[in-house]
Amino acid sequence: MTFNKLGAACALGLGLLATTAMAEYPERPINMVIPYGAGGATDISARTIAEPLGTAVGKPLVMSNITGAGGAIGSVAVQNAKPDGYTMLFARVGSHTVNPAMKATLPYSLDDFRFVTVYEINPVACAVRPDSGITSMEDLIAKTESDGTTYSSSGVGSLLHLAAVYVLSEYGVENPLEKATHIPQKGGGAAATAVLNGTATFLCTNTSALASFVANGQLKPILVTTAEPVPGFDAPNATDVGKPALTQLVGWTGIAGPRELPDNVAAKWGEWMASAAGDQTFVDQMTARGSVINVMSPEDANAFIQKQYETFRALVDKLGMRIEG
Repeated sequence: MTFNKLGAACALGLGLLATTAMAEYPERPINMVIPYGAGGATDISARTIAEPLGTAVGKPLVMSNITGAGGAIGSVAVQNAKPDGYTMLFARVGSHTVNPAMKATLPYSLDDFRFVTVYEINPVACAVRPDSGITSMEDLIAKTESDGTTYSSSGVGSLLHLAAVYVLSEYGVENPLEKATHIPQKGGGAAATAVLNGTATFLCTNTSALASFVANGQLKPILVTTAEPVPGFDAPNATDVGKPALTQLVGWTGIAGPRELPDNVAAKWGEWMASAAGDQTFVDQMTARGSVINVMSPEDANAFIQKQYETFRALVDKLGMRIEG
């Protein structure tokens, strides 16, 4: 055999070996990073889909809450991971649309990730303690204007941070950043608990994170930022109150890996997510929390996220919430 033929045969053999190895993905457990704390919308979504997703994958999924900086710390952990499909991220509206829109010095951009899907859309609701003396948005606005209020969030640069200020602004509060004090927490669950224990006056967060508190009578919803009523949330919607711009405030959950994630790995994730998100138990549980299950293709997911980013960047610029430091 000539040298050239030998080289070609070796190259072919190595190519077949590489293809075989890639085709065997996954060979071991996959680390799934949840960039927010326990009890928030991201954590609820991730842990609810974990069982059907693990079944579809055929390997254990190791759920890891890596929290802080409005989802940025967990996101950076995935950004810097080896792009082999063994470290993936539950990407979220806060970490990948609000954070990039608000923080000039964020250590990543949307281009640093490969999104394989968006599978869940969440309405937003604003809520208070039932014994707060606040029974409506009008009460909340009056208190904010007269005495000032506080609002909790899952961190600086989160959807909750932006949502509360935007809602106050739409209701005519001038200088909402001065009249309402932001109290950031380590996750959406902690943000709801802050209102429950009286640390904060109100919060505006995803209905999935509020559903159990509302069902148990622990928190009272006073607004849902949707065009239609949300089951289980006895509160006016954006159409009822004549604030159609508030329908821009929605959350979402998706799956992403590092930018160089291989095509075949991304394709497998598309198949797995289509199967997992179609699981009836998962759909029923998330629908009961007010979520809308909609599995997007990678192309549709990227277009959706880019539009969300542009929408929130415009809101940030309008409200003067851009963080330069």
